Amino acid sequence: MTYHPKSEFMRVMKERGFIADCTDYQALDEALCEGVVPAYIGFDATAKSLHVGSLIQIMMLRWLQKTGHKPITLMGGGTTKVGDPSFRADERPLLDEAAINDNISGIQQVFAKYIDYSEDVDNGALMLNNAEWLDGLNYLEFLRDIGRHFSVNRMLAFESVKSRIDREQSLSFLEFNYMILQAYDFLELNRRYGCLLQMGGSDQWGNIVNGIDLTRRVIDNQIFGLTSPLLTTSDGKKMGKTADGAIWLNADMRSPYEFWQFWRNTNDADVGRFLKLYTEMPVDECDRLGALEGQEINDAKVILANAVTTLCHGAEAAAAAEATAREVFEKGGVGDDLPTLELSADELGDGMSIVQLIVKTGLAKSGKDAKRLIKENGAKLDDENLTDAGLMVDAAKLAQPIKLSAGKKRHALVKLAE
Repeated sequence: MTYHPKSEFMRVMKERGFIADCTDYQALDEALCEGVVPAYIGFDATAKSLHVGSLIQIMMLRWLQKTGHKPITLMGGGTTKVGDPSFRADERPLLDEAAINDNISGIQQVFAKYIDYSEDVDNGALMLNNAEWLDGLNYLEFLRDIGRHFSVNRMLAFESVKSRIDREQSLSFLEFNYMILQAYDFLELNRRYGCLLQMGGSDQWGNIVNGIDLTRRVIDNQIFGLTSPLLTTSDGKKMGKTADGAIWLNADMRSPYEFWQFWRNTNDADVGRFLKLYTEMPVDECDRLGALEGQEINDAKVILANAVTTLCHGAEAAAAAEATAREVFEKGGVGDDLPTLELSADELGDGMSIVQLIVKTGLAKSGKDAKRLIKENGAKLDDENLTDAGLMVDAAKLAQPIKLSAGKKRHALVKLAE
């Protein structure tokens, strides 16, 4: 990007590495300089929580508001019923309305930590649901009034669709309609709330451009699109996914300690970049910390973990996670904040195998994985190598909590419920 932005928002986006592409840098920048710009990002309700992969979009909305503009978080109560096919190899499983609403309730919890929804300020954020206008659409009217503006030839040329067809993977008519519905969202948000900008990951570029084109054709308004890069870690892994599953943002799906530990385990090469994207530390300080080496880069990772966890879970949770990490890793202790499995006397019965406990704590996905972990000397019981996959744990062994470990970085406690 060679454009030198005048608006504070675009300057922050550029300096911190948030921009992949923009439909019109100069015109958007001028609009941002002229007054409060409402901008939205859509979040489909495919799970009860968003994960770290969505955090870059949440931070974009946070910076938008911090620089004086109005964020709109759009819940996909309507579009989730169809499912976004972008760059997927198969169709998403369809969810019923109750499951979608349940997921929306879970997802909404995280936004208030990053964004201010106060009604008494000019740029207070809006939380909307596209089911409000999508659920009541008349199909024939929609085809006639909206569908006529879309060229199937052009839609087939979008990379998200083309890649699926080139691999000879089925793309249902239901999924094909998703991009039309997302485009219609942008049109409705512009009509109802004066929304001028849609943001999203670079995989949403085609959908965003469709919305801009539709709005121009139907009501002749100029609106804009801005995408962020699809992040992978320096070793090529998709952001937000680990060997033991997604790093969820809701504390009831991924504990603050595990969340903190994910950031503490960042690759050296990613520290500076992640500090810019996921914290609000000054850019110069992010660059300085990212350039450190040896033990000092590990100290920078602790700073990263504390800053990101403070934003998501609060300062107390970040401090507790760091204290637990020091207790576990530096002193060989148990730590107060480790993920804990509590078993009732009825659940435990006459005893439970160590393999079952490893699976129940989430340290392994299956009994087969747990047995392999033990066989390869990757499992520990109270910091001692675990070699017997047949070991049974009864109430006597749980008179005191036991600590299970998978490798050097993942730990959990098992104890009897009081």
